[in-house]
Amino acid sequence: MSSTVSTTPSTASSSPSTTNSAKPLDPAYYTWSNFFSILTGTATPHDRDQYFRTKDTINEARDCARCDKDKAWLFAYSPVIRFMKHNIDLLGPDSGAASITPDNVRCRRCDTKQSGGFDSEYGILVCANHLRNRGHLEDTIAHEMVHAYDHLRFKLDPYDLRHAACMEIRASTLSGECRWTREFFTRNQWGLTQQLQECVRRRATLSVAARPGCKDEAMAGRMVSEVWDSCFRDTRPFDEIYR
Repeated sequence: MSSTVSTTPSTASSSPSTTNSAKPLDPAYYTWSNFFSILTGTATPHDRDQYFRTKDTINEARDCARCDKDKAWLFAYSPVIRFMKHNIDLLGPDSGAASITPDNVRCRRCDTKQSGGFDSEYGILVCANHLRNRGHLEDTIAHEMVHAYDHLRFKLDPYDLRHAACMEIRASTLSGECRWTREFFTRNQWGLTQQLQECVRRRATLSVAARPGCKDEAMAGRMVSEVWDSCFRDTRPFDEIYR
């Protein structure tokens, strides 16, 4: 979608007076105008979407630069990122493995709502415009590295919904994105018992429901339940749930 809203007249409007009044809309004014509409509850869903898309486009260079800087730091110093990289490297060329490095973890602006994705040919995509901070980036990269490990180690097929459910269960469990502090302070999930399991189930179900072959969230929930026991207990390459 275009990053600005144009007020350029149609070809039928070519008089000097019309052309002189047709100036590009200031992105800053457009963003603030929509911000106050959202704040006061008068914005339409379309206005809300357009506001966030415009904001993300304006801030694209800044967001990607910050993401690249934090990504380099994580590959140098994050225990979970370094551990996952080491274990992916250990799989070796016979598995078809390509090392996950900062070069094939790419920070981009995304129009979709997820924070990242993994592709066996492309590598890892990180949606820089959806990241809250370095910790969120760490969770996102770790999640996608678990997917990469599963793809290379177990040859899981992401188009098989049971395989997809297992991948999502393991990634949410092992990446740290479902640890209690993240749930409590970021997502307002305040349960004290079975918090990890509930978070993993919720996130895995939502991810499977978004797959092309899944009819609805109820079907996704069934897929997650069918593979839950074996996949939740499987912590490879960790000895236990890391965090």
